[in-house]
Amino acid sequence: MPDVVVISGHPRPGSRTLSLARALGERIALSRGQAGFVTVDVAELGPRLLVPADAATGEALLDVQDAALLIVATPTYRGTFSGALKVLLDQLPANALAGVLAVPVVTGETQPQADTAEAFLARLLRELGADVVDFGLTAIGDELADPGAVAEQYTEALIA
Repeated sequence: MPDVVVISGHPRPGSRTLSLARALGERIALSRGQAGFVTVDVAELGPRLLVPADAATGEALLDVQDAALLIVATPTYRGTFSGALKVLLDQLPANALAGVLAVPVVTGETQPQADTAEAFLARLLRELGADVVDFGLTAIGDELADPGAVAEQYTEALIA
């Protein structure tokens, strides 16, 4: 099982947030000598996120807890992260992410909105016990047209 896990917190399938998260997951996994990574997409889980003991959600939560490096991506909604992402993360037990290195990734329309949401997401991940990188990835507007380039630039800065 790969030790890199990507969570996309965008509730819409095929989002730009998902594309950016996967591009970053690919580059970080390769930089760690891995061929792949696991993706947890809240859009695929949909309403099952709210069903107690749902098998797919349970499996996703186990993948998240087994990660050594967790990339958590979300669009900006009203100055913070998505509710669907919050529903998923709220199902984790206390300190579930202890020892996990977490990378917050936020997409948005304006830089101030993305920066605010990134700070809130980083705080949530720390509350769950994760070691959060010093600077998360924010991408806005036209930057999202080429998620590979954004992911490459961030990965280079992260491992430098």
